[in-house]
Amino acid sequence: MPNSPSERPCRIRVQQRGPLLMEGPVEVELEDGSTVVSDRFQVALCTCRRSRRYPWCDTSHRERTRL
Repeated sequence: MPNSPSERPCRIRVQQRGPLLMEGPVEVELEDGSTVVSDRFQVALCTCRRSRRYPWCDTSHRERTRL
């Protein structure tokens, strides 16, 4: 919840079969207690754990089709 009427809460968009999209900047605390920071205006957080850049999404969740 915001601390004052002029502050708005952080918005997080949930997508089926996709990452969590957050308005940035963000600071993420990982399971081991370490933190990672992104100052981007929008951040995609991986929910499938396939990302090589975890916790940031690298679109590894997308189904790949072979040509």
